[in-house]
Amino acid sequence: MQEYERTGIPIWGLTVQNEPMAVQTWESCIFTAAEERDFVKNFLGPTLERSGLSKLKLMIWDHNRGIMYQRAKEVYDDPVASKYVWGTGFHWYVGDHFDNVRLVHDAFPDKALIFTEGTEATFDAQRLNEWQWGEMFGTSIINDLNNWTAGWVAWNVLLDEQGGPNHVGNFCMAPIIGNTKTGELTYMNSLWYIGHFSKFIRPGAQRIVCSSNSDDLLTTAAINQDGSIAVVVMNKTEKEIEFHTWMENKSVKMKSPARSIVTLMLK
Repeated sequence: MQEYERTGIPIWGLTVQNEPMAVQTWESCIFTAAEERDFVKNFLGPTLERSGLSKLKLMIWDHNRGIMYQRAKEVYDDPVASKYVWGTGFHWYVGDHFDNVRLVHDAFPDKALIFTEGTEATFDAQRLNEWQWGEMFGTSIINDLNNWTAGWVAWNVLLDEQGGPNHVGNFCMAPIIGNTKTGELTYMNSLWYIGHFSKFIRPGAQRIVCSSNSDDLLTTAAINQDGSIAVVVMNKTEKEIEFHTWMENKSVKMKSPARSIVTLMLK
């Protein structure tokens, strides 16, 4: 961390390790919850503190939502381990389990939640234009934000024409695919779906209450530091849906095209 900063690369946080319950061909320690707790408590936390790196935001777990509550509880119930930890990181593989994100917040409201990794699928050049990839991102981001997630990070934004580079051949999709031979860039629709959040829900924004009375429309909203309000509406159906956005007894009439995502900016 210190060497990165000396070369002008600031780092704001780190996780204890990647996917501690995944038996895989890349680097992993296979920590149990108790082992992760004790490693943070007795080694990593004190080392960061002694090195003047306690400003870094340390995150535990960094794996799927399925058992994130149980993993977080093991660490946060120990006051010594907990004092070193800023929040819980999680991924989207093997089921959605959005309720588990809220459970962690409700039990430990002083701890942050960050989505730390998600990729659409194993790389397949013939499937780059499928519309479902953007909808995967939109569905996850909306539900995660609505369940107290403070930030959302994709696996990678840009990968090469094979879905790499990757030292173990784990080639994956990314919102932008760059052909290193021709210089061509392929923009997947997932890039534009991400943009409906990153362009309009700015750093420092706070999520506000936003509910949909239609099972066909997913939505979330946040107020930015300049007072503007971003409302993101996603339609995964094959039909156009007319809707109204209501706020303080005023409404805006809109249409949500089939298989679309739209953002309203309100002042």
